[in-house]
Amino acid sequence: MVCDEYWFDTLMTKFPGGGMEYGEGTIDCLRRECMEELGQQVEVLSHFYTTDFFQATRFIADKQLISIYYRIALSDPAALAVSDEAYDFYEKKEGAIRCRWIPMNDLNQDSVTFPIDRKVVAMLLEGKQGV
Repeated sequence: MVCDEYWFDTLMTKFPGGGMEYGEGTIDCLRRECMEELGQQVEVLSHFYTTDFFQATRFIADKQLISIYYRIALSDPAALAVSDEAYDFYEKKEGAIRCRWIPMNDLNQDSVTFPIDRKVVAMLLEGKQGV
């Protein structure tokens, strides 16, 4: 699953998730972000990958990203509101988000916008189970 989002006047496709809030652990952040973006509680199955290279942020000067990826299970996948089309927002405005499934045989590194997500796509396509 990917999320199409509109932030900073920019269309982007990325894996669900976002920034940690002060005082939050990684699992608490994951659960909060899934509730915010997917409207679902999740079960954390395993750690998949943590960024192991320098990546500057695109939107905040002089800051870098560290991304942490987990395998999860949705509490109610059938209830997830998804689209079949990219950027199929109800309204294109700052903060708009819409999720969609990309079948594995259609997934490639160009399916996502950001370099770290592209690395994770490559790992998924290579059949890696994470680190």
